Amino acid sequence: MDILVIDDEKLIREATMQIVEDAGHYAESAQDSATALEAIKESTFDLVLLDVNLGREYGLDILDEILKRNPQLPVVVFTAAANISLAVEAMRRGALDFLEKPFTGTQLGLVITRAQKHRKLAERVVELQTQVASHSPEPVFDSSNAAVKDTLDVLFRAAPTPASILILGESGTGKSVVARAVHQRSDRANKPFITVNCPSLSKELLESELFGHTRGSFTGAVKDQWGKVKAAEGGTLFLDEIGELPLEIQPKLLRLLQDREYERLGENTIRQANVRIIAATNRDLAKAVGDGTFREDLYYRLNVITVTMPPLRQRQQDVMRFSEEYLKFFAKQCARPLPAFSEEARRRVMAYPWPGNLRELRNVIERVVILAASREIKATDLPPSLNGSAAAESSADGPNKGDWVSLEDLEAAHIKAILSRTHSLAEAASVLGIDQATLYRKRKKLGLDSE
Repeated sequence: MDILVIDDEKLIREATMQIVEDAGHYAESAQDSATALEAIKESTFDLVLLDVNLGREYGLDILDEILKRNPQLPVVVFTAAANISLAVEAMRRGALDFLEKPFTGTQLGLVITRAQKHRKLAERVVELQTQVASHSPEPVFDSSNAAVKDTLDVLFRAAPTPASILILGESGTGKSVVARAVHQRSDRANKPFITVNCPSLSKELLESELFGHTRGSFTGAVKDQWGKVKAAEGGTLFLDEIGELPLEIQPKLLRLLQDREYERLGENTIRQANVRIIAATNRDLAKAVGDGTFREDLYYRLNVITVTMPPLRQRQQDVMRFSEEYLKFFAKQCARPLPAFSEEARRRVMAYPWPGNLRELRNVIERVVILAASREIKATDLPPSLNGSAAAESSADGPNKGDWVSLEDLEAAHIKAILSRTHSLAEAASVLGIDQATLYRKRKKLGLDSE
């Protein structure tokens, strides 16, 4: 935890900070309200320890200011002039706890432990609220496709075990969804599920995000910081797009997998980790090993339980059913009467290859529900990538659906058509239902980046 100690007596500040740091936490101090409020403005803290008597200032008035700026920040009040009425007043104003001075390291440790439990409970509440607010059907679990059923059977049989799991598949096929489902079916379900998006950061920042860092370990490291490994303690660490993990970090991940050990950036202290690793990628890791961009030993260590999520074009029997489920969800979310597909719209949804998979399907149905002018969804309500005019316009530049061409050529023509009709890579990625980094890689792979 990152803890701010506010006390006007230097000896007490330093002694309290020492207890906090000896317990493995990070501590900063402030001797008055101005310094304290500035620190809270500039940095993020998990807990504040506040003295009631700060020279001429009254600590409970400062408590009001702290909570006005950050209502969710836990504050523990301590004072040498403790009495029941003061404790009641502090709690009434929003203090989390009350501690009488002088206190022992054990007493302060108990208070910090209670604050940690409070923080975890608050984080869990936020997580549940987010899940409820963003809840949508997860059709990946309701499939008529034999390959999907086999994949889910393997995953859910492995869920109660500590085995590492590698989930392969194209972007948008539901890899992160099934990873969370595995976590929820394990004995770690009541512990954190923490996601690290491997391509999103530079090598240095990604290593810091994973393992944490100490103050001064690199430019901008102004204080000690725990990483996602620590945040996932007891739970599951989900490494999304692990195929993009830089080579320099791969030995450290291998050590985490084999020995359950890691070190923060800038320190030599070996720390133990109790986490389960689930990784996912849309890359061919075996090929990456051959190309020298992915370590062979890490690949085999991850490759304990490996499954592949089939793309939506191989789940033809599921497409319309998934579309109907999304249609019901978004109609309810947008408070609109439930629309229905016209026959022509239904035909085009079924004929489309869905290169962005479930993510693209979800985005298209949400768009349709928002923009459809009537209760019947017409072909013209579908985005350009699905309607007939887009196909006709693209025929001069590439193959049409139904031609004797490979899926790669069809995908290349489709991506090229979308890029030509959008104003930015971000907009094109949104239409396709894939993230921008994936579109960038696909465009480069297909030789479209030079056009």
